[in-house]
Amino acid sequence: MSIDTFNEPVIDRADVLAAVRKRARWTIAVPLLILAYLTYTWFAFGVPDLLSRAQPDRALILATDSVAYKVHVTKLLRRDILEVAIEGERRATYGDEDLPEWVTVDGTNSVIDLGEGYIVDIAGKVMQFTVPDYGVIKVTATNSGVTTELPPGDVPDWVSDNPKKFDARPTLDRRVQVTRTKIEVHNYFGGWENFWFPFGSPVYGMSFGEVVAAVFSDVRIDPDQSNASLILHEFWENPDWQHGAVFIALLETIMMAVLGTLTAAAFGLPLAFLAARNFTPSMILRFSTRRLFDFLRGIDMLIWSLIFIRAFGLGPLTGALAIAFTDTGSLGKLFSEALENIDNKQVEGVRATGATQLQRYRYGVIPQILPVFVSQVLYYLESNTRSATVIGALGAGGIGLMLVETMKTSRDWENTSYIIILTIVVVIAMDQASGWLRRKLIQGK
Repeated sequence: MSIDTFNEPVIDRADVLAAVRKRARWTIAVPLLILAYLTYTWFAFGVPDLLSRAQPDRALILATDSVAYKVHVTKLLRRDILEVAIEGERRATYGDEDLPEWVTVDGTNSVIDLGEGYIVDIAGKVMQFTVPDYGVIKVTATNSGVTTELPPGDVPDWVSDNPKKFDARPTLDRRVQVTRTKIEVHNYFGGWENFWFPFGSPVYGMSFGEVVAAVFSDVRIDPDQSNASLILHEFWENPDWQHGAVFIALLETIMMAVLGTLTAAAFGLPLAFLAARNFTPSMILRFSTRRLFDFLRGIDMLIWSLIFIRAFGLGPLTGALAIAFTDTGSLGKLFSEALENIDNKQVEGVRATGATQLQRYRYGVIPQILPVFVSQVLYYLESNTRSATVIGALGAGGIGLMLVETMKTSRDWENTSYIIILTIVVVIAMDQASGWLRRKLIQGK
């Protein structure tokens, strides 16, 4: 028998079984602990109550409103007049000579063809709604409310009938409402209404080809200005979509992000030298600078924004300052760590040439931290473009404030979708631009 045989460790079977049992207990205990934590948070955060109060039908309606618009056919019973308008707006009301083809008017009475067999007949104070596979619903407006006559059988879920108001929505894109003061019919259409030009504009209803032809035509639509100027003005000053105001708000948001990030980088880099161990021998100075970084980044950007709003009032400056303060702490910490990890041999090589201290920093230190500096600054610039939207919603201005204003109405959700899409496009553009700059500055491509 060889000597190695006597040196082999003796494996105790009991120890192996104990180790296996211990690992098995942890394997079972960890998932159980996670499950218990998730169960606790489920009830602690009130998720069951939140789900019970959820309104998926309303969410579906709002989602529909974000990609579609509706035309209102309204009969005002007290004044005995009939109006047909886009989204019920006074400035988007059709005249008697240009009514939609699906609306037939006889004085103040009308017949409305909602398609697929859905017909609404309004005569005086009586509304008859023909619904395929259900029958005819007759609703009469009275001095005290409404009286309803439904086909025999169970009342469908899409009918809401009470003595004060009748509401029927058999499909998502058709709706009828009757009260003692008015009869209203909603007909939905896909797309965004009046997106390019406002209702009643000289170029409203023109096709793309007609608009292009008008730009190069010598015949002026408005004698006081060229067709190109008119078309640009009608688009830019569109009162419904406010393209000009939206693009200016986007520019303010980008300016907030750029100014705040560059200010943070400009202050963070010099302060990083004071916080780096290999550049600042004074422990008191290093400790103070690092605590300053902790203080600046420890307070959230939103809190800084609220502080500056109280101090300086509303405006993009408050957003830029909030970004600058928070990111000075974050970038300063990152830059100081990068400085502590540089290769001193390169610095010593520059010193051997007789270079001054400033030259040693320029040629021995900066080239080593430049990739970290550029990549981090550009990353924070991308992130701050999104953050500037949230800060703007608190009152700092920009696109965030416009987004909150459109959401408060709970009506024009297509405007909300428009602003969200533009914000996403800007973030994507900033991401692509920062990637291009990173490749140019770091890789030289």
